[in-house]
Amino acid sequence: MSVYITNVVDGSVAQKNGIKPNDVLVSINGNEIVDVLDYQFYITETTLKVIVKRDENKYLVLKLRKKQYEDIGLEFETYLMDKQRSCTNDCIFCFVHQMPPGMRESLYFKDDDARLSFLFGNYITLTNLKQSEIDRIIKMKISPINISVHTTNPELRSKMMKNRFAGEKLGYVKQLSDAGIDINCQLVLCPGINDGKELERTLRDLGSLYPNILSVACVPVGLTKYREGLYPLERYNRETARDVIRIVNEFSDDFYEKHGTRLAYASDEFYLRAELPLPSDDFYEDFAQLENGVGVISMLYSDFNQLYETLDGDDKVRNITIATGTDAQPFINDLVQKAKQKWTGLNCEVIAIQNNFFGTTITVAGLVTATDIIDQLKGKNLGDVLILPNCMLRHEQDKFLDDYTVEDVEKALGVRIKLIGTQGDCLLQGLIEE
Repeated sequence: MSVYITNVVDGSVAQKNGIKPNDVLVSINGNEIVDVLDYQFYITETTLKVIVKRDENKYLVLKLRKKQYEDIGLEFETYLMDKQRSCTNDCIFCFVHQMPPGMRESLYFKDDDARLSFLFGNYITLTNLKQSEIDRIIKMKISPINISVHTTNPELRSKMMKNRFAGEKLGYVKQLSDAGIDINCQLVLCPGINDGKELERTLRDLGSLYPNILSVACVPVGLTKYREGLYPLERYNRETARDVIRIVNEFSDDFYEKHGTRLAYASDEFYLRAELPLPSDDFYEDFAQLENGVGVISMLYSDFNQLYETLDGDDKVRNITIATGTDAQPFINDLVQKAKQKWTGLNCEVIAIQNNFFGTTITVAGLVTATDIIDQLKGKNLGDVLILPNCMLRHEQDKFLDDYTVEDVEKALGVRIKLIGTQGDCLLQGLIEE
């Protein structure tokens, strides 16, 4: 494979040693460079033997000296240095298959790239990896890796993911663990399929790989209204959600007694569906699974209250509206009411946006679209500013899922929009700061 250098940073180590754009990066310290993982791993040494190819048959052997962990200044056509790898599965619960037609092409791309797991925390299934790639991860000792396990029953995993290799690829999990690679796991649970006894088995199997299994998140399958012709799945209800929480907590209580960590957690959504109170923030230890919605609400309260106690209130008039998902609305509103006790001039309404775009069973703020925000807020007195959580935007393009920009929504509603982070201190700052 050829890795073309598209640019060399001015003043960089690479430029000072004569490397030029359009050169081909062949190897570093005798190691072939295939992609960004190779590149970032092998440039950490202070002395580098770099081979580049120039023109048809001309090779240059260069010795570079640099500070440890200093980048040598090469840029490539893509960040990964080759194409992003797509998913080879056809999972019965795949959210991409439940997207409405006519959206931008990137939203239909099913990512399953191990490099993005290391670089950005994406979850991968391992099904498109070869043994040589597992060996490379072990050689480089890259940790942690985030894996969508779903079940440790090989036959069931193959059935759920509609991939005949999905079961045997579970062997990679043990290989990585045995080699000292740390792993975070995700289980997307589907009622009557991989919960119940199957969930008990999965938790036992993953628990046996501790301490290299760092955490396990159990999240409910998300179902949109676009499921015609797809595998028949049900949404978790009060009783089935309670059964999942019981299984997870029985396992994690026992695991805590033996190892001092809970290891496995049910996501906040399970508690909401079960109509059970959410655990306190200390239950979640280091909040290792926030990206999977585990402990988000407890951290929201904790971060809000910590900042709240350090600040003095005032009576300045503030006219604000907050729009969020239906799950988060009562908790955000609770904290707003607390803020009003110190900031007595605060006028703030917290509005839950019903997800008509994907279907009303989708209740999280991160899947709220601009279309629904505009439809449900147009004509309302929104005050001086509309606060939205930044999780509603796809940050690589700063657009909502339905391709609207923040400016589009501001124009449609005639109000200034302020984007805030999803943490509690961000909420309080958004309420009281200009």
